[in-house]
Amino acid sequence: MVGQTNHATATATTAATLSKAAIGGVVAAVVTAIVAARRNHAVLHEKQNSSIYSNSTNQKQDGSAKLEYSAVVRSPLRVEKSPAKVAVDARFLRQLRYILKIAVPQWRSKTVAIVALHTSFLILRTYLSVVVARIDGMIVRDLISSNSKAFIRSMGYWFLIAIPATYTNSMIKYLQSKLAMSLRSRMTTHIHQVYLEKNTYYKTQNLDNRLEGVDQLPTIENRLITTDVNRWCEALASLYSNLGKPILDLVIFNYQLSRSIGPKGTFALGINYVVTATLLRALTPAFGKMAAVEAKLEGDFRQVHSRVITNAEEIAFYHGGEIERGALDRAYLALVKHLNSVYNIRIAYNMFEDMIIKYGWSAIGLLISSIPVFFPEYAGSETKRREAVIDAQEKRDAAHRKVVNILAEGSSLAEDKPGIIVDKKTGSRTQGFITNKKFLISLADAGGRIMYSYKELSELAGYTYRVYTLLRVLDDLHDDLYIKMGEHETQYTLEKIDGTITYGFNGVEFNDIPVITPSGDGILVRDLSFNIGPGDHLMITGPNGSGKTSVARILAGLWPHFEGKLSRPNESLSEIMYIPQRPYLPIGSLRQQIIYPHTLADMTASGRTDVDLYAVLDTVHLAYIPDREGGLDSIKEWKDVFSGGEKQRMQLARLFYHAPRFVVLDEATSAVSSDVEALLYNSAKDAQMTVITISHRPTLFKYHRFLLRLGEGVAGDGWVFERINGSGADHQKLIQTVDNEIRKLEVQLAGTEAMRRRLTEINGELQLSTPASRLIVTNGGDELRHAKRTLI
Repeated sequence: MVGQTNHATATATTAATLSKAAIGGVVAAVVTAIVAARRNHAVLHEKQNSSIYSNSTNQKQDGSAKLEYSAVVRSPLRVEKSPAKVAVDARFLRQLRYILKIAVPQWRSKTVAIVALHTSFLILRTYLSVVVARIDGMIVRDLISSNSKAFIRSMGYWFLIAIPATYTNSMIKYLQSKLAMSLRSRMTTHIHQVYLEKNTYYKTQNLDNRLEGVDQLPTIENRLITTDVNRWCEALASLYSNLGKPILDLVIFNYQLSRSIGPKGTFALGINYVVTATLLRALTPAFGKMAAVEAKLEGDFRQVHSRVITNAEEIAFYHGGEIERGALDRAYLALVKHLNSVYNIRIAYNMFEDMIIKYGWSAIGLLISSIPVFFPEYAGSETKRREAVIDAQEKRDAAHRKVVNILAEGSSLAEDKPGIIVDKKTGSRTQGFITNKKFLISLADAGGRIMYSYKELSELAGYTYRVYTLLRVLDDLHDDLYIKMGEHETQYTLEKIDGTITYGFNGVEFNDIPVITPSGDGILVRDLSFNIGPGDHLMITGPNGSGKTSVARILAGLWPHFEGKLSRPNESLSEIMYIPQRPYLPIGSLRQQIIYPHTLADMTASGRTDVDLYAVLDTVHLAYIPDREGGLDSIKEWKDVFSGGEKQRMQLARLFYHAPRFVVLDEATSAVSSDVEALLYNSAKDAQMTVITISHRPTLFKYHRFLLRLGEGVAGDGWVFERINGSGADHQKLIQTVDNEIRKLEVQLAGTEAMRRRLTEINGELQLSTPASRLIVTNGGDELRHAKRTLI
């Protein structure tokens, strides 16, 4: 009973102490999370990388309004070309803080609540570990004392503590997963917002090359956004759980042990921690750098596979499977070589780590646990108090026996029973030893997890570097901050853009704008200037590489203009629209192919119905498509369903659906027959659209009023802007160009009969017969079909 009373008192004291520690721990954890998460929804940037300058430009607002702004911005991030040395250092902490400000935008966020709840369960598990250690000591004490009733009671405590313990462990794993998911959701939402705004997704691949050192551009979404962000979130959530619990264990178990083994034993534990940490830190390999290299090699391997998938048809035409297999094997072997080197390093390190943490710490723990047994004078306050209670009880029992002896006058009750005292002290010391051993085993486990967590921290540093680089570069490009792309000094650089844009202009005006590649080392057109208004249909022509599409890129804001002034309509589908040469057919229904980029909700809000969509399809001569493909709600892989001409006409269907005031057609009718092409241009004019066509086909001149010819002059960077139905030398040159094209076509047509006769002669000489079934008579003449042209 005395032992049970002592244990109850000790347990009550421990519970009170741990309750205070638990409350303090929760408050500290919540405050820490709030401080770390404090952010004003706008992403802040590192002070050491920041600089202030003013940049005045015209930006689009409502209607035709213009806004002059002076922005306080940062310097763009410079990415090291060689793989950066990734380590757990001050730079890692700055990068981690930057990412956390995005992942946890405010203290009221869901993530903070999950962290607080997770911390509470971590503290509860530590408290339960202390209680379990106490119960272990009670069970062994009752066994040595042969106290069956107390043993049964202790076993009852054991099974009772199992219920909250198992629930706590399950909740910790659950909350760890929820924390990772919450971090990933917030990070992905932020990245998608920045990545898909202001054409950032285009800039990453065409205006900036900083992400090349981090990952392959064709798979940036597949690698950085989808994989590395997820790994970072899981690593951070796992690290918080694997590091938070051991730290709590170290604090609380050391406090409990200090009350049992005394200050000298506690000092020995501290020396053990310092020596072990120093050894492991000195001998731990650079796992963070290894993780970064592994991630890059994995990306290289995936990129080669992605290239094969993307260009499968072209590779098949060339029978290039063997060459591509060599590239795949080389990428894979580089990855395997790195992984094997990492595995070899981990063998020796894991052996050393296990020897130090598991066996070394266990041996030291047993030695420290023996202090209260072999050296009672060095024992802690709790052990001395427990034995003092036993001694006091022994004195009371001795006094009681003395009185009984006097009254009994030599009866059997007068016999001294020192064995009972010995059993009580033995049971007490055994209880203390078992409890201390349990604490020390838990401490060894906690220390081991902390040491193991350093490897996880190093890997987290690798993921942090990659995710931080992605976030900074995307933010820079979103805010039009670039790093010079070229390798040589050039007159023009993305770091210094002086061109201005005026939105809301009723037309398109280029004023002394040079057309230059984003790298700044390729001047395509010098000082381009022209002005067109509503109804002034313009055709831009010139040889390949003269900068025709580049003019459209500048007009659309995809490429910057380094000098001059651009005036253009607002960025609205009802104002101006661009139809590229290569058709884009998104995932979705046939209806979504027509209304893209509108959604069904946008279509309904605009008052459009399916009847309007059928009318649009009829305008572009695709009225048969819904019946052929199963209606507007059918969903297919449309790029494989439509022919080349149908793909281009489907893009033009979007044009007539949105009905903009201005439209830029970049070879948008190259796969459409001439008669349908004429109907489409006339329909666009009837809809009051001003057409800007990029093409080198003179047959399209008749649909336009003005002509912009690029690639003029000796250097090929000159230009001529002229009226097609005008007069003068330029107009005569234009007429001469058209006449030359007509005469060239007439000559080719005139030689058709001669070529057909020559083909027949060659086939006869080579005994390559042409079956009569292949001669089809049309319009009074015979048209040779499927003739064998072996030598022609």
